Amino acid sequence: MPVSGDDVLADCHRAPIIGYHRAPLSQKFGAPRQPNLVALMSVVEMIAPYDTPAAFVGLEAFSHIWLSWQFHHNDTAKAGRVSAAAPAGEEDATAARTTAKGHFRPQVRPPRLGGNQKIGVFASRSMYRPSALGLSVVKLERVEVVQGRAFLIISGADMIDGTPIIDIKPYVAYSDALIDARSGFAPTAPELLEVTVTDTAYQQFLQLMSDALTRETAQGSGRQVLIDQARWQLVDTDMAIIQALIAQDPRPAYRRKEVHKTFTMRYKSVDVAFWRLASGALQITAITSIA
Repeated sequence: MPVSGDDVLADCHRAPIIGYHRAPLSQKFGAPRQPNLVALMSVVEMIAPYDTPAAFVGLEAFSHIWLSWQFHHNDTAKAGRVSAAAPAGEEDATAARTTAKGHFRPQVRPPRLGGNQKIGVFASRSMYRPSALGLSVVKLERVEVVQGRAFLIISGADMIDGTPIIDIKPYVAYSDALIDARSGFAPTAPELLEVTVTDTAYQQFLQLMSDALTRETAQGSGRQVLIDQARWQLVDTDMAIIQALIAQDPRPAYRRKEVHKTFTMRYKSVDVAFWRLASGALQITAITSIA
């Protein structure tokens, strides 16, 4: 006789949070929809007791790592949230299990299919999953130890700032890279759009970058320097990253034909305004401080 989820006590599991992602993007809008589409630099800040450098001995021998993480900005995540706290009792687990099931969405509309066609949630990488867990391969730039704590400097992540990290594993090419794999409705990378920058927006960026350097925002402990660099401080390479993010076209599928309709992406300490030109290219029109 098949065993149902309700018959299994452990069908709702509390996984420990081992760290948090510190990144330039604090909102979902603008975040890459898949990893390794944009060379976005970010930091994984480990928390005690998982921040001991001993836990990362040997990891730098691998160029890439797998990150298991939580979609923490949706209703499913709030219903069945993983926790850094001790495991819940049976009563709490039952309540979380019931709430999570009440939010289950069996089908989703992937942006890659224009936002109109439905497919099964398990045939997608949608954030609206029963466990609200994400899985990404990212490039490991280095492991940095600051005041006895381990930080992972990574690039290519598709997670926003504050994302809880659940697990880290090395990427092993001989078993993880399957060159003959089929990729369903997404056989190739999405097409990139042309992105231009107005003179006004570029001058605004240069001024804001200069202001940030003048203020010397990277003050305090070594940890704070790392976090500020990832989350707030503008540097000259950020303009190329901003353009690469917008080239992915973060706009909703149903609004992609709208001309001169302004959209705003928050990046580090600035808001980046852009719109679509009649030619189909996207144009950055303004870059302003959020302070």
